[in-house]
Amino acid sequence: MGKRLTAGLAGAVLALGLAQPATARVDPGTGDVRRAVAQLAGTSGVLGAIGELYVDGRRVGHGSAGSRLLGGKGGKIPTDARYRVGSQTKGMTATVILQLVKEGKLGLDDKLADVLPVVAGKDLVERAADITVRQLIRHTSGVPEWFRPDLVDVFDFTTYYRPADLLKLSRTQPRTGEPGEKFAYSSANYTLLTMIIERITGRSLAAEFERRLFRPLGMSATYLPIRPPQAIKGPHGHGYAPTPGGELRDMDRLNASWGHGAGGVISTARDMSTYRRAFLQGRLLPADLQRVITDPPEGAPPPPSPPCGGQIVQTNGGAPGFTSATISTRDGRKHFAISTTLDAEQNLNVIRAISKAAESVLCPNGPNGPDTPASPQSAGTDG
Repeated sequence: MGKRLTAGLAGAVLALGLAQPATARVDPGTGDVRRAVAQLAGTSGVLGAIGELYVDGRRVGHGSAGSRLLGGKGGKIPTDARYRVGSQTKGMTATVILQLVKEGKLGLDDKLADVLPVVAGKDLVERAADITVRQLIRHTSGVPEWFRPDLVDVFDFTTYYRPADLLKLSRTQPRTGEPGEKFAYSSANYTLLTMIIERITGRSLAAEFERRLFRPLGMSATYLPIRPPQAIKGPHGHGYAPTPGGELRDMDRLNASWGHGAGGVISTARDMSTYRRAFLQGRLLPADLQRVITDPPEGAPPPPSPPCGGQIVQTNGGAPGFTSATISTRDGRKHFAISTTLDAEQNLNVIRAISKAAESVLCPNGPNGPDTPASPQSAGTDG
């Protein structure tokens, strides 16, 4: 659910489908999905991989490789299986916050201490009177990360963490900078945004996701679990992570309470493609508010060698046992949604392999090919 390596975390980020011939090209502007997924599954540390390609809302390619369970057991993962999207959840949380801004219920420059007085009253966040909603969205608040192996036991599947409990863990760490000074990725920002949404609306984040995103967009297979232990519904891939002693542990019942608005959503390739299509085509937010998510945050380094020369946008999510991504053309027409389950410590090679797979599918003719829309490179906080 993050863009740093912590406790195996990496990032920057249900029925079997019909088989395609290995050389099938169902869309003239896209590459071979089955081949790309098979190559991805051959990456060290990847146990199973699934991917589906959508063009204008229609599935035009899909593939599954590897196995559903450790040791080659369980058969292949259905390509339309549910999976954890990890930090791709953050884009949804930010979208709901910005919808509240559009509705006049919140301001981007509102101070955290004003919109969420409890964090100042209980000293859960340092400098709460100076931090703005905009800075939380863009990871420039300076609020430190709580998702660290010395603070959260990722193998504890049963303890229920309230958002305030996670902020208490964050409060033990030094700030990463002055409010608004620089980009420093932290899930604590999105723990706070979750709390703001729930205070303003009087409803749970899961209910707001359902009301504002999942139901209107027809994302019928998507949901946000909140309390542990809760496995993924339906047939799906299992991911594994090594314990400190080196034993591989099944992470299927990953603790839902610390995912929440920072990384808790469970979805499918179809639903994630549906969400990204609506977002990129401006159906969820007006352009000025959309840019709060997508524009490069202050002090963020440019992404190294983005797929297709920056002409597509990739959102990642991951935690011990899995990595996921949705890669889209900037016009919101084409989407390649990928989930990988792991059988090793998560590493950046998996993210690189996903980017390579995306490039082979979405711009098979190269970054300047005739089928890829040209647009400026962006390195926003979306994902």
